[in-house]
Amino acid sequence: MSTVHLILQGKGGVGKSVIAILLTQYLRDKGLPVTCFDADPVNSSLAAFPGLEVTKVDLIETTEKGRRINPRRFDDLVEKIAGHPAQSHVIVDTGSSAFVALVHYLVSNDAMEVLEKSGQELVVHTVVTGGQALLDTVSGAAQLVAQLDPARFVIWLNPFWGPVAQDGKTFEQMKAYQDVKKRVEALIPLPAYNDELFPGDIAAMLKGRLTFREAIESPGLTLMSRHRLTVAQRDFYNRFDALAV
Repeated sequence: MSTVHLILQGKGGVGKSVIAILLTQYLRDKGLPVTCFDADPVNSSLAAFPGLEVTKVDLIETTEKGRRINPRRFDDLVEKIAGHPAQSHVIVDTGSSAFVALVHYLVSNDAMEVLEKSGQELVVHTVVTGGQALLDTVSGAAQLVAQLDPARFVIWLNPFWGPVAQDGKTFEQMKAYQDVKKRVEALIPLPAYNDELFPGDIAAMLKGRLTFREAIESPGLTLMSRHRLTVAQRDFYNRFDALAV
């Protein structure tokens, strides 16, 4: 079977596209064939990286009443995904503006079962972040696990805006996670850097639409920036090894 990685979270700005960008590089550097689709109706974060060779999926149609997501465009996306060869991977980056429509489509149209019958296995990746969005992302992740029952689940913990914890409890200790942890295949904490130079170099790499390899090989970066990015890449990839791919 091939594996379809669907990046989902109803809260915007929590790092979904960053995970899609890093996951694509990780899988390709492991020598695995990867096809990428950017299905974000508002932003094209994944598609903005030329080195990732991403196909943009247009979910929006313009009618007399204005612009809207046309759910039939999800049919087109399923058609593009279906039929990928065994041992290959498909990554679909989605935006929060399409979240409700896409989850409704997956459930009401039995899309997960259709993909499974065509030889695709669905892995849903969702993000829980610290800071003000903590409760929203915790709730969103738990709801996804409850709604998308046949899928495998990976939860990413993003500490960029603060520790993923509340009232002295880590995410792993929260009731919301305890209720669904049997359905979660992997829990992957992203690194929280104490030195500001590491996140600064990573942010500059992403802003420049560069992959790790492109940035590390770039003569325009300083020796130490390239070194820190090499260390960061190794750190990310070591964490990603928790994925069963």
